[in-house]
Amino acid sequence: MRSLLPLLLSLLTLCGCTSSPSRSYNYNTMNPMPPSNSPSKWAIALHGGAGTLDKNVPKELIAAYETSLNKALAEGIKRLETGQSAIDVVQAVVSMLEDDELFNAGRGAALTAAGTVELDAAIMDGSNFKCGAVASVKTVKNPIALARLVMTKTNHILLAAQGAEDFATAQGVTRVPNESFITPRRQKMLEEWRKEQAAKTTAASSEPDQATPNASRFGTVGCVVRDTTGNLAAATSTGGLTGKKFGRIGDAPLIGSGTYAANATCAVSCTGTGEQFIRHGVARMVAARMELVRETVAQAADYLVTKTLSPDDGGLIAIDAAGNIAMPYNSEGMYRAAADSSGMKIVKIWQ
Repeated sequence: MRSLLPLLLSLLTLCGCTSSPSRSYNYNTMNPMPPSNSPSKWAIALHGGAGTLDKNVPKELIAAYETSLNKALAEGIKRLETGQSAIDVVQAVVSMLEDDELFNAGRGAALTAAGTVELDAAIMDGSNFKCGAVASVKTVKNPIALARLVMTKTNHILLAAQGAEDFATAQGVTRVPNESFITPRRQKMLEEWRKEQAAKTTAASSEPDQATPNASRFGTVGCVVRDTTGNLAAATSTGGLTGKKFGRIGDAPLIGSGTYAANATCAVSCTGTGEQFIRHGVARMVAARMELVRETVAQAADYLVTKTLSPDDGGLIAIDAAGNIAMPYNSEGMYRAAADSSGMKIVKIWQ
């Protein structure tokens, strides 16, 4: 096997898979902890989506986002300090973010072209590779909870649309009317999208673009954790793109694209233009680069964000087996927060 390693690395270099001089990107990264041989007792990172507020918005709105990120982080810290498992913590934190209308998941999710809400979520346990996901659910209050049940109560990984709704009924999870997810802010975004599509149709006399992504229209919530036993877990939840059509599903519920966890390498949750994360299998590729190219979690995550994805595609959060955290993004900003047992704590929106 060792004799094959130089050949493998050469092939990776030839296909552009190893580190090389970066193209010109406007990106930011957050790696607060250097690689360590002494793992933290626990570590956590979370995000509320890439593509953020304009810096000129009222300070009260900025403060509201920072408060929500702090609350979610505090909940995760409290649970980790009491010894809860990584899989329980990521579910609890993502559930909080789903219930917070500031973020694009659960209440406050982006609206489809038809003016409804369709929700996706996934969860993965790095200790055993078990995972579960749901897509296009319309009445499940917390899709991440249903994804966990897919993982624990079925032999499947992904349930979608009516099948997922039927499973929710069988499991007795909390249901709400679809309109309860809708907020005035998201309705305004949809109206703006519709006006833009109408203008494009008039100007080009052609079919309008569907769900053209920009900073105000896409977003996801996610959490990655290393618990006190050394296990990793990841969870991601989203409402997708404003104006999405035809039952569109993004990367969040696709294991290996938007969500991934393996104790030997890392846990990852992605956010941004889902189609791009699907094309490149971004979440799994972070782990693959760590395995095959022997990169740190920061190096692997930065490579995917700065050399594989295009500018403004989004970002990701990742955590490795030692509790090292990476949060790179190539959009204007990314709602994010992180902490570990050494006392490190950070909450940021922009650089």
